[in-house]
Parts: sequence; C-alpha cells; structure tokens
Amino acid sequence: MEILLANPRGFCAGVDRAIEIVERALELFGAPIYVRHEIVHNRFVVDDLRARGAVFVDELDEVPDGATVIYSAHGVARSVHDEGRRRGLQVFDATCPLVTKVHLEVARYARDGLDVILIGHRGHPEVVGTLGQYDGPEGAIHVVENTADVAALAVRDPAAVAFVTQTTLSMDDTRVIVDALQTRFPAIQGPKRADICYATQNRQDAVKQLTERCDLVLVVGSPNSSNSNRLREIAAARGVAAHLLDDPGDLDPGWLEGVERVGVTAGASAPEVLVQGVIERLRALGGQPARELDGRVEEVLFPLPRALNPTLKPG
Repeated sequence: MEILLANPRGFCAGVDRAIEIVERALELFGAPIYVRHEIVHNRFVVDDLRARGAVFVDELDEVPDGATVIYSAHGVARSVHDEGRRRGLQVFDATCPLVTKVHLEVARYARDGLDVILIGHRGHPEVVGTLGQYDGPEGAIHVVENTADVAALAVRDPAAVAFVTQTTLSMDDTRVIVDALQTRFPAIQGPKRADICYATQNRQDAVKQLTERCDLVLVVGSPNSSNSNRLREIAAARGVAAHLLDDPGDLDPGWLEGVERVGVTAGASAPEVLVQGVIERLRALGGQPARELDGRVEEVLFPLPRALNPTLKPG
C-alpha cells in the first residue's frame, strides 16, 4: 500500500501565530494565562497548552480581574473587546489577520449603511465574531449557509447589499452561493475574490490532487475544525472514500481493505506530529514509506503582538 502526503497540509501562518502567542505569554507572565475559547480547533493543541498552564474559558466573566487573556484565532465580537478594555484586562488578540480583514470589511459596509450577508456556518466562533463587527440596525446582517438561505433573504434595500465570507469554507461551495447572491442582488458589493484564506484554498487544492491518485483519503483534524471537515467533504464529493481522524488511534484498519494507495492530509489547525502518527500506524498495517507530493510553497508569516515579540523593543 502506497502512502501519499498532501502538500501543503497542517499548520498555517495564522495558527502558528495564535499558538505562539499563548506560548510566549506563558513564558513571559507565567501560568495561568486565560484563553477565550479554544485557541484553534484541535484537541491535541488545546490539551498541550492546558497542561502548560493555559486556562480555556467560554466568556470573559470567568477571567479574574488583573489577569492576562488571549482571544482565539477565530476572532471575537466588538463587545468582547469593549468588555476587556472596561475591565482593564491585559489582552493579546490572536485573531488571524485574514479574519481581521473580514471584520474590517463588515465595519466598512456598516458605516456605508449596507445590509451585510455573511456566508458561513451559523454558530461557528468565526461567524459569531464577524457578526459582532456590524454596528448598524438590528437585523441588517444576515448569515447564509446555502442557496436556499439566499432565496429566503429579506433585506432593507436590494440595491444596498454587500457580502463577506467565513475564511475556512469550501471555495467550490462558496462560489455557488456567491453566484446565487449576484443573481438575486445584481448590485451586491463584495471582495474582489471571496475571503477564503490562502491556506484553506491551498489545502483544498492539495486534497483534490490526492483524490486523483488515491483510493482513500485520511484527513487529520478535530471534528469541530471547519477547514478539516471541508477537506474530508471535498474528497468524498470527488468519489473517494474519506475519513476525519482526531488522532492516529481513530484509524480503523477496516478502512484499508482493498486500498492500494492512501492519501494523508491535515487541516490548518492539526500539528504535523499527528500526521506522522497516522503514517506510523499505516506503516504498521502494511504501508510503504510515505511519499510527499509536490505542492504550493507557503511563505506567509504573521508577526506577534509587539509586547510578545522578542525581536522588537516594547513601546
């Protein structure tokens, strides 16, 4: 059985930055460091940081006065920022800069008096945070998950509408929804290209490459990871058996029956150590040494907040 590795896979620049923010805060200020929501959606990463002194909370009212708190990579609503300032908490914002870009777009559309349509999954932390950027009339920002939602939309003025997207969606699915929006609202404004992040797009392209060569695709990622779920769905939609694994122990040997070539990839919040663990299990079950496919080189780096960046002087 051949084992092919997708390239790129695993951690992206935004996830690297978010995790490093927690690690640096622990080094500089000591435990406990409070983190609002999971810093990224991966159980292995969260458990590791928890063991090192990070305390994960749902809301800021669980954070003691005077404590240090970090906002997750998914971003938070403006009301959360306001509460952190009001309480005088020491805050480090680990929001991915690409999510922040979407936040700024929503704020600008609100200032222009437009209804905003957010393409995304209701209840996902990134969507909740993005909804919380709209400073305008109640009911003037809308979430759509599919074309049926588009058909049911009721906006104030069909000629004054804009759209943004969650960053971790499937580009293929999003394109269908954008087309439906543009058909229903010909004057709709939006980004020149959907706000799907570069890393999400690159990993989706890489998994499509796997499906052209493999009988089975294994995606390393936690069940609550949006971008990991999209990778599994893309493989399955292309007619290839695909499974999501939270860790190597989830691998079912029965999946490998009759498989000649298995592809392995990982969501943007899944560490490489888990990928290597899956490969070890596949090798133990008869797999050949893994072979990495050619892929797009990612050279994006996002800087740490100044107070946590050892290469910058404070101030």
